[in-house]
Amino acid sequence: MSEKEVIKDSKVNGANKEDLEKQAAEVLDHKDQPQDAEEQLFSDAPSPTRLYKRRWIIVFLFSSYSLCNSFQWLQYGIINNIFMHFYGVDAFTIDWMSMIYMLTYIPFIFPVTWLLDKKGLRVIALVATALNCAGTWVKVLSVKPNLFAVTFFGQFCCSFAQVFILGMPSRIASVWFGSEEVSTACSIGVFGCQLGIAIGFLVPPILVPNVKDKDELAHHISIMFYITAGVATVLFLLVIFVFQERPTLPPTQAQAVARSIPPEQYSYTASILRLLRNKPFILLIITYGLNVGCFYAISTLLNRMIIKLYPGEEVNAGRIGLTLVIAGIVGSLICGVWLDRTKTYKQTTLAVYLMSLVGMIVYGATLNLGHLFFMASYLPLGFEFAVELTYPESEGTSSGLLNCSAQVFGIIFTICQGKIIDAYGTLAGNIFLCVFLLIGTVMTGFIKSDLRRQNANRTAKAAAEGQIAGQDYGATALITEQTQTPPPLSSQE
Repeated sequence: MSEKEVIKDSKVNGANKEDLEKQAAEVLDHKDQPQDAEEQLFSDAPSPTRLYKRRWIIVFLFSSYSLCNSFQWLQYGIINNIFMHFYGVDAFTIDWMSMIYMLTYIPFIFPVTWLLDKKGLRVIALVATALNCAGTWVKVLSVKPNLFAVTFFGQFCCSFAQVFILGMPSRIASVWFGSEEVSTACSIGVFGCQLGIAIGFLVPPILVPNVKDKDELAHHISIMFYITAGVATVLFLLVIFVFQERPTLPPTQAQAVARSIPPEQYSYTASILRLLRNKPFILLIITYGLNVGCFYAISTLLNRMIIKLYPGEEVNAGRIGLTLVIAGIVGSLICGVWLDRTKTYKQTTLAVYLMSLVGMIVYGATLNLGHLFFMASYLPLGFEFAVELTYPESEGTSSGLLNCSAQVFGIIFTICQGKIIDAYGTLAGNIFLCVFLLIGTVMTGFIKSDLRRQNANRTAKAAAEGQIAGQDYGATALITEQTQTPPPLSSQE
């Protein structure tokens, strides 16, 4: 379609000439896009869509293997003092059994998201579960006081698997679920990770009691490792035989347009550069990193904080962590349903961020983690808000950048808070995190809400009804302002 044809067609539909000239210029800027995809983008005829019941199996299977992986993140840290005794290492070394999850993510997320775009969800799921399964069996072989290096390698394998898991909920939700349920589906995907963390808080202190005899301690640790390895193996087999790449027909018009762009026309580097020029998304990257980084630091150091104040209370430390995450799971699911009904991404994100700050202040004063309900609820909110701000870019790429920010801040906050706790006590360490949550809350207020995915679905629906001309949502296009009718979805600024 030429520039003149676009403008001529716009007059029939009553669109604003200036906006359509911009649209036509975008068409000319992307001549590498195949003609059939271009015609689909501007066609009033909607693509066929369908929701498959299998989508629930896919998201719950993902949630299950995410649970298995995230459980292992904290299985050392929550009984920090016990593993210090068994392997003869210091507290900071055991902290690295948690922080290795954060450190591994940072360099590997970019090749992994590239692989996701090239090979798809099934390959990523297979690699993730294979690595996780291998890591669990390596740890089974490491239950001797002189084999700390082996257990660390097993934890590294599991941390590498996490790179293939952590950013997938929003991608699975977009590929398999309808526009009115994507946020709920994303919350279910995140649910597995959060439930795994909750179990990671609760189970290790129960399975591995604080006993002095290392032979008895090795027996208890072996039981925990064998259970984990058995579960990981079953999930790996289920992914091989059950997990499917994508449904035959797309679930939404936005996903249909995304499918119309051939893989060879997609530039991963160009996508990254476009995301880094998206100012609202950059603000979200920073604020997400600050919030989730605080959550990572608290989770990693929980045992140290509790044991410092209440020696011998490993089991209660786990119960406090369990309360934190279970409350967060409930909050995540509520937020997912709320977003699907209201589409108020910015308002909800800002409210949850503000309540995270309040909860952190209460925790700092009372050391009762049950009040940190809202911090753990923030995870799916950030993913879904990012997808809205960055559509039609890959969901895996936007989620990967958010998580990369969280890992960087998580390492910084964990190290700094640990040093502050050792030098000045737990209250000072918690005040340190409160300051950054306050900064994040203020920055969230400045994020411009531009709900591009919602606008794409609404525009496609309106075009099918003959109300307006189709818009260009190609994977290589920068989304500009929508035509005046219908008005775009956006939170009140």
